[in-house]
Amino acid sequence: MADNRFFQKVQGGLSLAKIAEVGEVVLPEGVDANKIFEDVADLENATEKDISWAFIPSVREQLKNTKAGAVIVPEKFKDLVPEGTIALISKDAHRSYGLVASAFYPSTVEAYISPAAHIDPSAQLGEGCRVEAGAFIGKNVKLGPGCDIRPNAVIEEGVEMGALCIVGANATVSHCIAGNKVYVYPGAQVGQDGFGFAMSPEKGPQKCPQLGRVIIGDDVEIGSCTTVDRGAMGDTVIGSGTRIDNLCQIAHNVKLGRCCVIVAQNGIAGSCEFGDFVVSGGQVGYAGHLKIGSGAQIAAQSGVIGNVEPMKKMMGSPAQEGHEFMRQIVSLRSLANKKTEKVKSGFKVWLFEKFHKKG
Repeated sequence: MADNRFFQKVQGGLSLAKIAEVGEVVLPEGVDANKIFEDVADLENATEKDISWAFIPSVREQLKNTKAGAVIVPEKFKDLVPEGTIALISKDAHRSYGLVASAFYPSTVEAYISPAAHIDPSAQLGEGCRVEAGAFIGKNVKLGPGCDIRPNAVIEEGVEMGALCIVGANATVSHCIAGNKVYVYPGAQVGQDGFGFAMSPEKGPQKCPQLGRVIIGDDVEIGSCTTVDRGAMGDTVIGSGTRIDNLCQIAHNVKLGRCCVIVAQNGIAGSCEFGDFVVSGGQVGYAGHLKIGSGAQIAAQSGVIGNVEPMKKMMGSPAQEGHEFMRQIVSLRSLANKKTEKVKSGFKVWLFEKFHKKG
C-alpha cells in the first residue's frame, strides 16, 4: 500500500462500478456495483477492501491465496481467483491496473508560485501552474494550464510547453516546443547542443552551430539524466506517447515515432529515424543515420549498425535477426563443448602415458 506521506489517495474510495468504468474491466453478474473499495494492494497484502491484480504466471499461487476483495485478471486466470474474491476480467490486466491505480491516486497540481522562483515578466503561465523555489523561467516562455515546475528547474528563453507538463528538479529545457502532458524527469537535459563538429587533422575539431529545435508530442516521458539534443539544422522529434527511460542519449536530428519505448542507457546517434511502436531494450547502441522500422524490437545490449525492417526482432552485436543470433549461440556452445571434451580426453591420455611409463 502506498505511503500517504508521499501519495495522496482519493477520499471516500471508489465504487465497483466506477472501477469497472475507469479500468476497462468486466464485472461478473450478480455483484454489488455500489460496493466501495478503499485502495489498491499487492496480492499478498491486500484485504477485502482492496483491489489487486495478477497478469503473469509467476503469481498464480499468490493469486489462489489472496484475501483481496477483487482482483483484475485476464480471462485465463479467472478460475484461479479464490472464492469470496471478485474476478474483474480484463483484456489487458496490466493496463487496467494502471488505470485503476491512477484513479485511486490521481495526479494533482496545487497552484502556487514560490517567491524564490525567477519568472521573467514576458513569460506566459497558464491557469493553475505551480512553480517551486529556485526555478528559472526565461523570456517569452509559454506554459499551458496546470504545469508543475519543480525546484531548480530551468526553462530557457522561448520554450513553449502545453498543458499539464512537469519539469522535474534540476532539469533544463531549452530550444523546445512541447505538447501536453510531457514529463521531463529530474536532471534531464532537453534542447542542449548536439555533438556537432568538423574534424581537421591540422586544426582539430571545428564546432558547427546547432540551429535546430526539439519537438515533443503529447504524453511523452523523458527519464532522469537523459539528454535530448536539439537538431543541427532540422529538428529532433519525439513522437506522442513515447517513453524514454533514465540515462539515455538522444542525439541531434533523431526522430522517434509514436509510442516508442526506449529503455535505460540507450545511445541513439545523430539522424536516426524510428517508426512507431519501436521497443529498444537496455544499453542498446545505434550508429548514425539508421532507419528502424515500425514495430521493431531490439534486444538489450545490441549494437545496431544497419537499417532494421518493420516488425523485426534483433539481437546481438552487431545486431542480427533473433533466430539467426540464437542459432549461432547454439552452434558456438556446441563447438565449445566438443573442444572441452577433446581437451579432457587429451589430458586423460597424457596422464595415463606419464604415470604408466613411470610404473
